[in-house]
Amino acid sequence: MSQHLVLNRTGDKMPLVGFGCWKVDPQDAEDTIYNAIKAGVRLIDGAGDYGNEIEVGRGINKAINEGVVKREELFVVTKIWNTFHAKENVRPTFEKQLKDLGLDYVDLYLIHFPVPLKHVAIEAAYPPGWYQPGKSDDIEFERSPIQDLWREMEKIAESGAAKNIGISNFNVQLILDLLTYANIKPAVLQVELHPYLQQTRLVEWVQKQGIQVTAYSSFGPASFIQLTDDGKTAEPLLGHPVIKEIAEKHGKSTAQVLLRWSLERNVAVIPKSMNVERTKSNLDIFSFSLSKDEVAAIGKLELGLRFNDPFSYGFGLPLFC
Repeated sequence: MSQHLVLNRTGDKMPLVGFGCWKVDPQDAEDTIYNAIKAGVRLIDGAGDYGNEIEVGRGINKAINEGVVKREELFVVTKIWNTFHAKENVRPTFEKQLKDLGLDYVDLYLIHFPVPLKHVAIEAAYPPGWYQPGKSDDIEFERSPIQDLWREMEKIAESGAAKNIGISNFNVQLILDLLTYANIKPAVLQVELHPYLQQTRLVEWVQKQGIQVTAYSSFGPASFIQLTDDGKTAEPLLGHPVIKEIAEKHGKSTAQVLLRWSLERNVAVIPKSMNVERTKSNLDIFSFSLSKDEVAAIGKLELGLRFNDPFSYGFGLPLFC
C-alpha cells in the first residue's frame, strides 16, 4: 500500500505515519524530534498549545542543517489554539508559530478545537490553555464565528505560508456547515481514534467528502485502567488479549497492530515515543496487513470511550454530545 495520503486541492502527499509532539517536554523536544527524523519520521505533528514549538523547531532545523533530511521531505503540522479564533488574531498567531518553529512555511495548519475562547494576549500568557490567566473558574467564550476564522485560514493557505489547512475535533454537523461557505475545503480532519472509539460513520463520511483523516491517541488508555462516567471499564489496549493474539500471529508488537488497524481504514497515525527503537517500530507497519477477520475482531472492541473530552476535564463543555 501507499505510505502517503494525497490531499485535496494541492495534491500534497502526507505520510501515513508521523510523530505527535503532545506531552513532549520542552527540555527533551529538540533531541527527541531530531532523533525521530533520523529514525525515519517525516511527519511532525505539533501545536501552539503544546508549549514546545521553539524546541520542536530546533530539532527540525538541526536535522535539516546537518543534511539528515531536506525541508521538502518533511511534512510539518501545527494548530491554532482556541484563544486566537478572532479574525484579527489569526495571522499574528500563525506568524508567531512560524517564527517559533524557525520555518518559512508549514505543510498543514489546523483549527485545534471548534471552541472560541476569550482572547489572551500572547504577551500575557503563551500558550494560555483553557482558562483565563489568574482565574480558576469557568472557561470564557468569545463571539468568534468559525466562518471568520476559516476565511483567515484560507488567506494563509493562499499565501503559501501554510500549504494546506484543516480541522481537528470537529463533528459532522460542524463540517457540513463549514463546507457551505468554505472556498478551500479542509484537507484533513484530526480526531481521537482507537478501537475503543472507532467513529466509523464519521470517518467514512469525511473521507467521502475528499477530506483525509488523522487519528490521535491510537493506543487509547495507554498504560492505565480507565473508568468512565457510565461505569464502563477498559483495560489497556496495548495489553488487550485480542490485540496480543493478533500481534503474536504476525510477529509484531501490539502497538504496531493498533497503528496498522488505522492504516487499514486509510487513516494516518501520529504516535509518540521517547524511545528511538519504539519510534522505528512504529514506522514499521507497512510490512504486514490485517485480515478481514482480524479487523472484525478489533471492531468488536468498540466502547464509545473517549479520553480527550473537555467535559471530563471539568470545563463544563460537552463538546462531543
